[in-house]
Parts: sequence; C-alpha cells; structure tokens
Amino acid sequence: MSIKKNIANKLRTSGLRPTNQRILIAKNLFERDNTFHFTVETLNREINKNGNKKISLATIYNTVEAFKKAGHLKKILTSNTKSYYDTNIRSHHHFYDDETKELTDIDYQKVKLSKIPNPPKGKKIKNLEVVISLQKL
Repeated sequence: MSIKKNIANKLRTSGLRPTNQRILIAKNLFERDNTFHFTVETLNREINKNGNKKISLATIYNTVEAFKKAGHLKKILTSNTKSYYDTNIRSHHHFYDDETKELTDIDYQKVKLSKIPNPPKGKKIKNLEVVISLQKL
C-alpha cells in the first residue's frame, strides 16, 4: 500500500476527514523509519517548528486521540502521570528515563511476570504493559 493510501486509510478508519492539517499530523506520526514516542505537546512543537501552517494543540490532541481509539497508537502513562503515545502498537514494554523524559521499547518477551492476579468476576485482562522508571545513579 502506498504511503498516501496508508495515511488516508488511517484517517478513514479513525473516523476523520482527511483535511490538510490531519494529513500533516498523520505524516509526522506514521512516515518514520522507526517507532515514535511523543506527547501531544512535543508533537505540536515538532509540527509547528518546521515552518508549517500553525496547527492548534486541540486539533493535534483530537487527531491523536482518534488514532488511539482506532488502534493506530498506544497511550502510555509514565510515573509522573504524563501521557505519551507510541506508534508501535505491538505488545511491548518500556523503560522511562525520569531525567531525559524518554521512553525506550523493551521486547515483551524480555519481561517475565511470575504471577498475575485473577481479574474481578465478569472481567478479563485486556492488556498488560510494564513501564520501568529509571533514574541516574
């Protein structure tokens, strides 16, 4: 699938019309060689620093949340309760560096959990993610 069709498909499956602003947001997220961890604020700065027409923080937030709800992004809460998003939607975990505020992927097979409690009656575990916070020695 071409990049242009892939972007249009992600917008469509997220319930979004492909406006110029949304296409620019989607390109910034999905036309990368590797996965991308970001906050809405950092994405806003990155998009608007490149001389692009100003896109409001609200437009970026709403577009990112629509992508998350459609399953194109993962939302990650760090120890400081800040929300990060991840373009890597496969099962994996993260290191979070408190000093640099950066996330690093950890392959899900490298984290071993010996006992997970049973969920409450009538519920099942949908997802399990581990965020390991790091600090300088």
